[in-house]
Amino acid sequence: MKVFLADDEIVVREGIRESFPWDETPYTLVGEAPDGEMALPIIRDTNPDIVITDIRMPFMDGLELCKVLKEQMPWIGIIVLSGYDEFEYARQCIQLGVREYLLKPINASDLREVLDKVSAQLKAERKTLEHAASLRARMESDGRFLKEKLIASLFADEAVEEDAPNVLKQLSTMGASVFAPFYVVIDAAFSPTATGQQASGTLADSSSGIVHATSSRTGSRLLVLGNTAEEAEERAYAFSTSLVRELERLDCNAIRVGIGDIVEDPKDIIKSFKAARHIRHLLVDRNDMYSTILGVREMGDVTDDKTPSVISDAKLYMSQNFTNANLMLQDVAKAVNMSNSRFSTVFSQQTGQTFTEYLIYLRLSKAKELLKTTGIKSSQIARDVGYNDAHYFSYIFKKNIGLTPSDYRSQYQNQPE
Repeated sequence: MKVFLADDEIVVREGIRESFPWDETPYTLVGEAPDGEMALPIIRDTNPDIVITDIRMPFMDGLELCKVLKEQMPWIGIIVLSGYDEFEYARQCIQLGVREYLLKPINASDLREVLDKVSAQLKAERKTLEHAASLRARMESDGRFLKEKLIASLFADEAVEEDAPNVLKQLSTMGASVFAPFYVVIDAAFSPTATGQQASGTLADSSSGIVHATSSRTGSRLLVLGNTAEEAEERAYAFSTSLVRELERLDCNAIRVGIGDIVEDPKDIIKSFKAARHIRHLLVDRNDMYSTILGVREMGDVTDDKTPSVISDAKLYMSQNFTNANLMLQDVAKAVNMSNSRFSTVFSQQTGQTFTEYLIYLRLSKAKELLKTTGIKSSQIARDVGYNDAHYFSYIFKKNIGLTPSDYRSQYQNQPE
């Protein structure tokens, strides 16, 4: 189980990172952030199973982070930490689907107990969902099968645009709430198809009704709902990322994911599907990396000569600003005139690295240079390359380089490249 930590208190993050025996447990700490706003893009990149978050944080607090995760990635288990023993916080946490609410300070044994509890809940729910998915093929007379058939009819080549509102009405009478202000279609292909279809169906089932799945000859097609165009896009990207991670975990290959235009009129769902399918057909099969492209309108940004320019501009901006400890994905996306999710997708596809990975690369490259050529203390170097927390800098450095900053300096200082 992958775990992510969001807390603005350095001592708390350090305590959980250093004092908890991660190597002796079935849990891996895949990332951390000092507030919810910085946490979100990293959570999308790392796709954790469990998020541990503080309540009181600057910029975006824990409650707002929980709300966004519930809306966009409801399959994540959330544990809330707080130093405030107030019923109102606990009540709001429960409403946001938080699994556990704990008061600080918390020791390693308490955290292990809670992680085990949430892990068991997630595994039980996934097992139930997987079992339900495995029954689909044998339940052709069941309403679930009819629901999938109706959703599939929205994507059929012979689909008539005018039929879409009636299909959505039929789905509503069956208890499937599919009316929304905005829609976007995901077309995913993978091999083996049966394994991937079960995974995409299970993931859609755990989305609390924001994603609806149906099978296709080459994979799965999914209808994503949103209250705003931005929310629909963010949900589509978050779901696609999680789906690809799950497909990779199941050893699927030839993974290709296309995301269509955001549309408002149900009659245009077929247009979103055709855009997603067209984009998916353009993608090259890749086993080491997946491709997700947002919007046929924006396809040129990914497939024509503009893309290298956009990525070059982004890298230049990052090289000029990586020393800013508050630099975030949305800052770079804004600088190159892209939405957050679209920029994250294009950047990953074109560079083979996530935004977070490339930012760490820039910071550690500069840190290595300073360690080799100067006598500046590592705590100052941490600040100079964009890390306010010297302990976290040391942790990131050793995790990526294999040596502590001091050991690296001792081994390489004054040596030629």
